[in-house]
Amino acid sequence: MSLRDHLLRRIAVEGPLPLSEYMAECLLNPSHGYYTTRDPLGAAGDFVTAPEISQMFGEMLGLCLAQSWLDQGAPAPFALAELGPGRGTLMADILRATARVPGFRDAAQVHLLEASPALRKRQAETLAGAAPVWIDRVEDLPEMPLLLVANEFFDALPIRQFRRDGGAWRETVVAAEGEALRFGLGPLAPLAALAPRLEDTADGDIVELCPAAPAIARTIGARIEAHGGAALIVDYGDWRSQGDTFQAMRAHGSADPLETPGAADLTAHVDFEPIAAATPSAHSLLTPQGVFLERLGITGRAERLAAGLDGERLASHIAAHRRLTHPAEMGSLFKVLAFHPHTAGPPPGLEAAGHRE
Repeated sequence: MSLRDHLLRRIAVEGPLPLSEYMAECLLNPSHGYYTTRDPLGAAGDFVTAPEISQMFGEMLGLCLAQSWLDQGAPAPFALAELGPGRGTLMADILRATARVPGFRDAAQVHLLEASPALRKRQAETLAGAAPVWIDRVEDLPEMPLLLVANEFFDALPIRQFRRDGGAWRETVVAAEGEALRFGLGPLAPLAALAPRLEDTADGDIVELCPAAPAIARTIGARIEAHGGAALIVDYGDWRSQGDTFQAMRAHGSADPLETPGAADLTAHVDFEPIAAATPSAHSLLTPQGVFLERLGITGRAERLAAGLDGERLASHIAAHRRLTHPAEMGSLFKVLAFHPHTAGPPPGLEAAGHRE
């Protein structure tokens, strides 16, 4: 049975599916889910993430985390964790960049949260010398100091989407029309979680919620507040959701999210506001990726790497630096939010948002 047939049967029995349940089926269905059946990265896949664009991205993040570790007294041991680690490229770059930080590698215990069996296999190959431990839930992270990175992790978490209708909301659902899947709207209903958004929205406006994000942020922040460390959350999005950002990517281009269930990557822009509100730790100001990387010295690193390049390799290197940092590319669309203990400052390259009550 194809995933489309499975979804049509579910809809026939249960009625239209909330967008969150459709996303979860398409991405994580054990037999047909996008992430459970393939390696989606690279030229032969559907999208490319920052670590695959250039080693400089992982180097900057690794040294940023290492400086936070040093600033907090170099606790040992500590968990060095990544959520959604792809092929393991980012973690490999972090480990290589921090190899000369005295004591860092010996104290680090690598933990990877990954749902995809195919990607776990790639990660095992890439990180063979790092003895990684795979976990299924963020709650499985050990109770110890935590240095964590989540690059393009939160954007793949299932969302609920609502359209305002007067003083209440209608939820986006996926319904069946014959053998085709179609978007629809659920019945009019008030929603406590969106009551505050009646102040800054009008009829017809769309707001998206990611139910899993605050809980994940709360768990990470609790570890950091209790034991020390830092977390770097890097993703595309902004502060406070507004508008329809649900999208599908296939073969490096936009696709119809209902046309081929399970065969395209489904994502939505990250709303960083509820993530920051959920953590019991302190958090940084939300900062554009390009600004963050420039503050960390990526241009100097790019210049040093360029010294040994020429021709097409040099042109590709220059293009990679631009793609990561320029406002017209990833530099402004992608943002960085950090968690840190109230007893310590934010990681380098970021500004403190102030202590919350």
